Amino acid sequence: MRYAISFCCKGEQFKMEMSIGSRLKQAWNAFLNRDPTNGWNFGRGDTYRPDRPRLSRGNEKSIITSVYNRIAVDASNIDINHVRLDDNNRYISTIDSGLNECLTLSANIDQTGRALIQDAVMSMMDDGCVAIVPVDTTVSPWSSGSFDINSLRTGQILEWHPTTIKVRVYNERTGNKEDIFVPKATTAIIENPFYSIMNEPNSTLQRLIRKLNLLDSIDEQSGSGKMDLIIQLPYIIKTDARKAQAEARRKDIEEQLMSSKYGIAYTDGTERITQLNRPIENNLMKQIEYLTSMLYSQLGITQTIMDGTADEKTMLNYNNRTIEPIMTAIAEEMKRKFLTKTARTQKQSILLFKDPFRLVSVSEISEMADKFTRNEILSSNEIRQIIGMKPSSDPKADELNNANINKGMTDMSAPVANQNEEADYDSLFNDFITNLEGQIGSILGDDEDSDDEADIEEEDDENDI
Repeated sequence: MRYAISFCCKGEQFKMEMSIGSRLKQAWNAFLNRDPTNGWNFGRGDTYRPDRPRLSRGNEKSIITSVYNRIAVDASNIDINHVRLDDNNRYISTIDSGLNECLTLSANIDQTGRALIQDAVMSMMDDGCVAIVPVDTTVSPWSSGSFDINSLRTGQILEWHPTTIKVRVYNERTGNKEDIFVPKATTAIIENPFYSIMNEPNSTLQRLIRKLNLLDSIDEQSGSGKMDLIIQLPYIIKTDARKAQAEARRKDIEEQLMSSKYGIAYTDGTERITQLNRPIENNLMKQIEYLTSMLYSQLGITQTIMDGTADEKTMLNYNNRTIEPIMTAIAEEMKRKFLTKTARTQKQSILLFKDPFRLVSVSEISEMADKFTRNEILSSNEIRQIIGMKPSSDPKADELNNANINKGMTDMSAPVANQNEEADYDSLFNDFITNLEGQIGSILGDDEDSDDEADIEEEDDENDI
C-alpha cells in the first residue's frame, strides 16, 4: 500500500511518496530484530573474560596484585611503534604495518595494544616470563621467517624445548585456552628483568607471598569461631567403646554451643576443660612489613607511588629503575623476533616513545618549551603535539626558529660569506703565520749570535789571565 504525504515549506507544497512496507522491512533495531543465530556460531559463552591471564602467586587479599597492577599500568602508558630509522639510527617515520596496528590500535579482537602490553607485564611478573605469540599472520611462521603480523596474544609458557616452546594461548575461534607449540624464532619471549627479586624460589617476593598466605590462614582460623578446647574426661580412653563414648560427648558439647544463643554449654563436674593458649601478638606482621619494605626498595617503588602522591623526582627514579627496564626488554625482544634481518638492514626497528612532560607541571612545561624553541631543538607544533594540543596552521610553527631573535635584523647585519672572501681570509691568515714564524726565527737567531759572542769574550779573558 502506498501513501502520499504532503509537506509545506516556504509556501510551496511538496509531495513525497514512501512505501511504509519497504521501510519497515529494511529497518533494524537491536532489541526488535533479535535473531539469536543469524547464521553465526557464537561459540561458548562465559561470565568473565576467558582470555585474561589468571595470576597464580598473587591474590586479591594481598599487596602482590597491587604491585603487579601498578607496574603493569605504568608500563603500558609508554608507546611502542614499528618505525623506520635513518643512517644514524634516528627515528624518521612510523611504518604503516600490521605489527604497528597491533601495538598502537588493536592487538586482537578483544584487546587494544595497550591492554596487550599490560597483560604481558602482569604475566611476566607472575610467572617470570611471558610469550607474545603472533596468532594471525600472512604466512605461516613454521615455513617462512618473513611474514606480516595481524594479531598478537599473550601466552603462558608451559614447556621449554630446543627450538620450540609449549604455550597456553586463548583461541578466539573456540573461546578456550589451548596448549600449542610455537617456534622460538618467531615468538617474543620476555623474561622479567627483576627475576631474581620476584621469581626465584627464595626471592624477596616469594618469601613475602609465603608470609601473606600464612597470615591469611591464621586469619581464617581465628575467624572461624573455633574455640580449640581440650576436654579431660573422667575415664581412660583406650577401647573402642570408650572412644565412641568420648566422641558422643564431644558432639554433645558442640551441639550445645551451636544451639546456644550466647555460646554457653554445660559439662559434668568430673570433666575438666582447657582452652589452648593463643599468642595475642606474634612477629608475623613485622616480618611482612620488613619484606614489603625490602621489595619496594629493590623494585624502586615507594608507598607514595602506590597511593599516587609521589613527587616528580620519585616518579623519575621509579620510571628509570623499574618501568624502563621492563619496556626495553619487551621492545628489544619484539625487534629481535618480529623483524627479520632484512627488515633490520632496511632500518626498520621497534622503538619506545616516552612522554617527557607527563610528570611536569604547567609552569615547568612553559619554561621547558621556551628553552626548546629558543635553542631550536623543537618547533612550536612539536611542542604543541607533546602537550596534547592540535598543531597551528601557521607555517612558521613547523620551523626551528628562535623567537627571541629578529631574523630580519640578523640577515641585514650579518655579512654574506662567499668563496672569494673565504679564500682572501685564508690567504691573510697564511701570511700572518708566515710572518710570525719569521719573527720567531729571527729572535732565536739573535739569541744564538749573542751566545756565541759571549763565548768569544770568555775565551779572550782566559787568554789575558
